[in-house]
Amino acid sequence: RPGVWKMLMAAVCVALLSGLQAQDLPGQVSIILLGATGDLARKYLWQGLFHLYLEEVGKGHHFRFHGAALTSTEQGQEVIAKVLESLSCPRDVAPGHCAELKAQFQQLSEYRQLKTPEDYLALSKDIKAQVEHEGLRETGRIFYLSVPPFAYVDIARNINSSCRPGPGAWLRVVLEKPFGHDLHSAQQLAAELGSFFREEEMYRVDHYLGKQVVAQILPFRDQNRAALDGLWNRHHVERVEVVMKETLDVEGRTSFYEEYGVIRDVLQNHLTEVLTLVAMELPVNMSNAEAVLQHKLRAFAALRGLQRHSAVLGQYQAYSGQVRGELQKPDSFHSLTPTFAGILIHIDNLRWESVPFILMSGKVLDERVSYVRILFKNQAFCVQSEKHWVAAQSRCLPRQIIFYIGHGELGSPAVLVSRNLFRPALPSASWKEVEGRPGLRLFGLPLSDYYAYSPVREQDAYSLLISHIFHCRKDSFVTTENLLASWVFWTPLLDSLAHEVPRLYPGGAENGQLLDFGFSGGHLSFSQPQPEQLVPGPDSAPLPSDFQVLRAKYRESPLISAWPEELIARLAGDIEAAAMRAVRRFGEFHLALSGGSSPVALFQQLATGHYSFPWAHTHLWLVDERCVPLWDPESNFQGLQTHLLQHVRVPHYNVHPMPVHRRQRLCAEEDQGTQVYAEEISALSPAGLDGEQLVVLTTSPSSPHRRMSLSLPLINRARKVAVLVMGRMKREIAMLVSRVGHEPKKWPISGVLPDSGQLVWYMDYDAFLG
Repeated sequence: RPGVWKMLMAAVCVALLSGLQAQDLPGQVSIILLGATGDLARKYLWQGLFHLYLEEVGKGHHFRFHGAALTSTEQGQEVIAKVLESLSCPRDVAPGHCAELKAQFQQLSEYRQLKTPEDYLALSKDIKAQVEHEGLRETGRIFYLSVPPFAYVDIARNINSSCRPGPGAWLRVVLEKPFGHDLHSAQQLAAELGSFFREEEMYRVDHYLGKQVVAQILPFRDQNRAALDGLWNRHHVERVEVVMKETLDVEGRTSFYEEYGVIRDVLQNHLTEVLTLVAMELPVNMSNAEAVLQHKLRAFAALRGLQRHSAVLGQYQAYSGQVRGELQKPDSFHSLTPTFAGILIHIDNLRWESVPFILMSGKVLDERVSYVRILFKNQAFCVQSEKHWVAAQSRCLPRQIIFYIGHGELGSPAVLVSRNLFRPALPSASWKEVEGRPGLRLFGLPLSDYYAYSPVREQDAYSLLISHIFHCRKDSFVTTENLLASWVFWTPLLDSLAHEVPRLYPGGAENGQLLDFGFSGGHLSFSQPQPEQLVPGPDSAPLPSDFQVLRAKYRESPLISAWPEELIARLAGDIEAAAMRAVRRFGEFHLALSGGSSPVALFQQLATGHYSFPWAHTHLWLVDERCVPLWDPESNFQGLQTHLLQHVRVPHYNVHPMPVHRRQRLCAEEDQGTQVYAEEISALSPAGLDGEQLVVLTTSPSSPHRRMSLSLPLINRARKVAVLVMGRMKREIAMLVSRVGHEPKKWPISGVLPDSGQLVWYMDYDAFLG
C-alpha cells in the first residue's frame, strides 16, 4: 500500500538522523546550492544555510557548502565572497562569536561551475575525497535547485547519473516553483523528475509554508482543540478569507507574469496551501508527517469544482503598457493577464458545507499585507448600548481568529484571537503577547480587543524550510500528489478564464471601491459596474473589452477578426483543437507554417500557452522558405527554431525543413530539392500524393528573391488553411485582395481554395478595419 512504504521511508529518514552519533565516524552533509549567484540565493538562501549551520554546528554535524552556477569560476567566487561577507547572526549572538562563526562558514563554503556531466562527476569525486581526507563518513547530500524549472530535468539527470552519494547516505533535492503551468505540464514535469528521484528525495518549496504564522496554523489548532472543536465548523463559521495584497507592480517581471498571471503565481500555490491548513481535518498524531499530508489530500478531494462565475479578475491600468515596453509588443497590444483575482471556493464535506472560502490577491493595491481571517457567526443581541460593552465579555463584538502572516499596519507576524472567544494557548518559548499599541485598529477593532501573540524571534521562511529539509520534515513541502491535486482543482477555471477581459483599475488608494466584490450562492461579482473609462479623454485608445471577436465573411470564406492578442490566442486554440482531433483519429497531425514576422506571435503563443498540444505526434513542415542557408537569420526555419522549436518537444524526425541548401548550393534546380521535399511529403501522406507538382521554386519581389514553396494544388489538399493578416500596413492589400477574382498568377492567395477542406481568414482590427 502506498501509505505503508511512505511511512517506512519517513522512518528511514528518522533512523538516518538519529543514527548520526551512533556511528563510529562523525558524519558530514554536503549542501550544493545551484543558482548560487542568483537573486533568490543572494537574498535568502545563503542566509538560510548560515542559520542552519548556526543551529546544527554544535550538535556533532559536519557540513560543506558548495555554491554552483553556470557563471565562470572567477566571477562566481567574487559574487559568493560578497554574499558571505553580508551574512548576519540572530540578535542574541554576541558580535565576536558571530564573526567567528561567519569565518568558519566561509571556510566551509566554496564556488564551482556546474555545467556538464563531467562537472557533476568531478564534484562527486571531490566530496568523497574530502570526506575521506578528514576521516569522516558521508551522511547525505542536499541539492537546492534555485534555477528556472526548464533546467530541472537536465540537472536531475546529471545528479542521478553522476552525483548521487554512496550507499548508506541519503539524497534530498529541493525544487522551487513554478511546478508547471497547468495540470498537463505539471504531470509531465512530475513524471520526468520521478524517473530520476524517489518521492521521498524531492522537496518542492512553497515558501509560504515556511512563514512563521502559516507554520503555526496546525499547531495552533492542535493545542487549542478543546476550545475550537465546537467552533471550527459550518454552524459557527460565517466565512474564511485568505488574502495576499501587494503594493508593487510587476515591472521587470512582465515576461514571467504574462505566462503565469496572479492565479498561477499566488493563488494556485501559496493561498491554496494555506486554505488546506485551515480546512483539513486534524490527524490524531500531529507529529506524523504522513498523516498530515494525507489529511491535506482529503481536503483537496473535498473542494467543489470552480466555475467561470467563481472568479472576478482585474488588471492594473499601467500593466499593458509595461508589457508593450518590456516585451516589444505593438502599440495596439492589450494584455488579458489578470493582476488581481478574487475566488469563491466551497468545500463539500460535513464540516464546511455552505461556508464560503474567499481567496484574494492582487498587485498595486492599497497596502501590503497577508492574512487568514476566520470570521464567526454572531447571533447575539446586547441590550446595553455599545459604550457599555466590555471587550472580554460582550458577545456583540465581532468574533474572529486572524493568522496575520505579515506586513500591514501591525508590521509583524501575529496570531490574533477575539477576547470574546477564548484565550489561546501558544508555546511560551517561541510566542509572546503583543504589547498594546493605542490607536491601532485591525479588522474594525482596536488591538486591545484581541489576544495577540507574535514570535519571540522572527525567522525568515527560507531559514525555517532549510532546517526542515535537513531534519526530513516532509509535511512542510509540496508532495507530487498534493501538487497534482491542486492543478486538478485550478486548471479548469484557468482554461475558462483564458479569454476573459479583466477589469482595469488605476492602482493604490485610487482603486476606491472599484475592486470590491460580493457573492450570492456560488456566484461572485464586482459590487460596482465597470466604468466605461478610468481615465476619460478624447484620445483614449479603445480597450479589448470595447470589441467582441468579429465573425464574418471575406472572399466567401469565414473571417475572424479581433485585437491581435485575442486573434493569436484564437488561431492557436483552433490549431490545437485541430491537432487533438487529428491525433485522436489518425494518430498524427501535420502542420505547415509560413515564415516572416506575422507568425512570430503565433509561434510564441503555441510555445508558451498550449501545454496540452500533442507535439510528440505532430509533423512540422514549411509552407515556404527563402533560398538561404538554414542557419541564416533570414531563414524561415531559423525563425521557427528560435520562437517555437526550442521551446517545445517535437521529435527531431518530425521536423521537416525545406532542402534549399544542397551540395553547397542554394535552390539549384539540378539539385532537385523540390522533388526531395515532395517525396518526403508523399511518403508520410496516408493516401499518398501524386498528380501535379507538389513543391515549386518561386520568385519574390523582396530580397532574397528566390524561394521554395508548397504549390497551390498541394495547399488546396489541406483539411484546413488559415491565413493570418496583421497590422495596419496590411490594410490596403487586404482591401485589394477582397476585390480580386480567381487570379492565382497575379494574386497567388486567390488560388487558395481547399478541395475538401476549409479556408479561414484571421485578420486583426488594424488590417481589417484600418
